[in-house]
Amino acid sequence: MTHAKPRLVAAVLGATGCVGRAVCAALRRDGYEVLGIARRARPDITGHAFHTLDVATADPAALAALLGSARVEVVVNATGGWALTEEAMQLAHVQLVHRLLAATAPMSRRPRIVHVGTIHEYGFVPEGVSIDENVTPHPTTSYARTKYAGSEAVLTATRAGEADGVVLRAVNVCGPYTTEASFLGAVVAKLAAASAEEGLDLTVADSRRDYIDVRDLADAVVRAARAPVVGRVINIGRGEAVPIRELVRMLVSVSGFPLHAVRERSAQVESKGGGWTRADITLAGRLLGWRPMVGLDQSMADMWSTARAGRPAMDDRPVG
Repeated sequence: MTHAKPRLVAAVLGATGCVGRAVCAALRRDGYEVLGIARRARPDITGHAFHTLDVATADPAALAALLGSARVEVVVNATGGWALTEEAMQLAHVQLVHRLLAATAPMSRRPRIVHVGTIHEYGFVPEGVSIDENVTPHPTTSYARTKYAGSEAVLTATRAGEADGVVLRAVNVCGPYTTEASFLGAVVAKLAAASAEEGLDLTVADSRRDYIDVRDLADAVVRAARAPVVGRVINIGRGEAVPIRELVRMLVSVSGFPLHAVRERSAQVESKGGGWTRADITLAGRLLGWRPMVGLDQSMADMWSTARAGRPAMDDRPVG
């Protein structure tokens, strides 16, 4: 008589967000049972178990009990985002991580932690520089500083033997469910609301940024969950610095909005990541066997179709 091999269980914090949705789908494709955790449930989130919990304010003992009862082997921290206040960023990017670590440290079987950080933790770099993991972080914005503090908490706990963690520093994401709080998400929302007769005014900075499709990032998360890599920082991006104007024109093209009806205005760069980012992804290839698969043209098309359809588009098809 043969017995089915038990499936690994993964918990995803921030399961209802852009990154969390993609990670849940990627983990399911890889054979995991998934427990999604977020502050609020969403009716269009299906296909896996879900638990409502605000990890940033929860009692660590309650979180530990939840993870233990579900026999969670991997925890992915896909929380955070473009919070507007310092207090909100401290809560989402720092306090939440400390509560997660306080919950997992005393567990008899500690889950592996895959923490999704950001390339902006390195701070601003000169144009033309590829950011590898040897660049000394010098975060300057509140967003970057708080994200860096969360990543460092995971690395410090891992060095102390109190966690089994790895940090992925991801570039800006695009693709399905990109938040309207991001620049590209805001452009999608404006395109959806605009009329060709009235035209559309867009303010676009003269910057070049590295963008990764959220499904490629999710694939990297799954690989990091299984890889024998502990206490490391790994950059995740496309390794390309793409003009923001080019990305905007891709979005306009897939939307069907007349390009001649778009009035672009130039502006100074006033973002959380400066005017230039390009990740060196050599280490991700070597340690995770990972490389980006989704082209930016496809990513823009899927971002638009998901926003317009207003229904789930994150299915279990493989990327690439």
